[in-house]
Amino acid sequence: MLSADTAKILVEKTNTFQGRRAARGARIFRSGFAKALEIFDFFAVAFLMAVTLRIYIADRLLSADLAITMPFAFSAAALWWVARENDLYHFTSRPGPLKHFLNTLGAIVIAMPLAIVIGFLVSGISARPWQETVGEATYMVASAGVILLITHTISAAIVKRLSEAGFFSMNIVVVGATKQAKILINKLKSGGDFNFLGIFDDRLSRAPKEINGVPVLGDLETLMEWEKLPTIDRVVITVSSAAQERVLQLTEKLRTMPNKLVLAIDMQGFEVDGITIGNLGAFPVAYVSGSPEDAKRAFWKRVQDLVISIIALILISPIMILTAIAIKLESKGPVFFRQKRHGFNNQEFYCFKFRSMFTDQCDYQAAQQVVQDDPRVTKVGKFIRKTSIDELPQLFNVILGDMSLVGPRPHAIGMRTGGDLSEKLVSDYAHRHRIKPGITGWAAIHGSRGPVHTPEEVEERVQYDIEYIENSGLWMDLYIIMMTIPSLLGDKVKIR
Repeated sequence: MLSADTAKILVEKTNTFQGRRAARGARIFRSGFAKALEIFDFFAVAFLMAVTLRIYIADRLLSADLAITMPFAFSAAALWWVARENDLYHFTSRPGPLKHFLNTLGAIVIAMPLAIVIGFLVSGISARPWQETVGEATYMVASAGVILLITHTISAAIVKRLSEAGFFSMNIVVVGATKQAKILINKLKSGGDFNFLGIFDDRLSRAPKEINGVPVLGDLETLMEWEKLPTIDRVVITVSSAAQERVLQLTEKLRTMPNKLVLAIDMQGFEVDGITIGNLGAFPVAYVSGSPEDAKRAFWKRVQDLVISIIALILISPIMILTAIAIKLESKGPVFFRQKRHGFNNQEFYCFKFRSMFTDQCDYQAAQQVVQDDPRVTKVGKFIRKTSIDELPQLFNVILGDMSLVGPRPHAIGMRTGGDLSEKLVSDYAHRHRIKPGITGWAAIHGSRGPVHTPEEVEERVQYDIEYIENSGLWMDLYIIMMTIPSLLGDKVKIR
């Protein structure tokens, strides 16, 4: 059996974990990689078709006759359809480049008869010689197929290497050194999609040293203070449904963490408000806090962040350059202010802002929040804070992946409200770290922005943040982005 002191020593000395390092903000999904490949293939084939048509007609592309365009366009669409139907945009946990090459080659072989049929149909519609239309359609499939063979074989090799390195796997810790834990680990460990980094138990004296090769590292207090906790995707409670009181105690204690908390238990006769039924691999679980990840939503949110951020940086670069010059002219010190803040799963990152205070009075821990006519703020700083220009460098954080355009605002580590740590004032405070922080958010457009000076203001902001997390989506994000500037310009009261 393991004592608490022994467990703590084991945690300190355990540096051999092979778990995936936490991504900036979220786990990477194979499905997201596949979706990016599908988009790349679409544009690559479209570009090939455009170049081929331009050379073929020896004229401007837009002047191409529809009868000439159809065999190229329809055969390219047929190849794309066959590729999707043959699951070329789906990668297993250990994809084989050779197998993927053969699958792609098979899709091209299947698409070739379709191209011939398309050629004959276009010939009948356009009254062009079938030899020409069939030749154009088959050429398009063959040439586009070569591109697919290259991109898919390389992509499968990349995915295999990334999978072996653990980039796509889910980091898991188990709470409860039980028979259920043994079943869970047996079912999920061998597939390669799950890294079990350790087991923690509130009854440490009864726990074995390890279960199926996964070490028992300590009790619940050790877990909540564990330095590797920000890298954990799921905290799984493996306790029998017969021990309902114990399960309720565990969930009540652990749900204050930002990590997703799930119950891998027999749910018969067990009722807890606010749970969502889902799966962990093939294993049924109940989500006590957080919710199952939506890979498609995560992919498009990242695309949205990158596209809008890059366009915004290009458009506002003159403003940022002028701001940097003004800061340097008024006071000595760096243009940017870098402050450690909590991000997804409480991961620490450096948040960029334009420096708005005198260098020797910058408050890196936000121990004293800004007040009206704060003497620490420079003249330029007062203007850029009022207009929120000081926040613009956070677009770099978005591009780096530390932040999103829309999400809960990242608070400084150690931020205090009325002398108390802000995170201690509201029990649900950690829930706001279940997604990436944002430059703007639901709270911001509802007036909760800038410093929070009372526990009531902290609670209000947390409630807005949780409301966003529970209802976030593409259209809600776009609405928040569009409403941000009007909300800021119309607010003459808030101290910023």
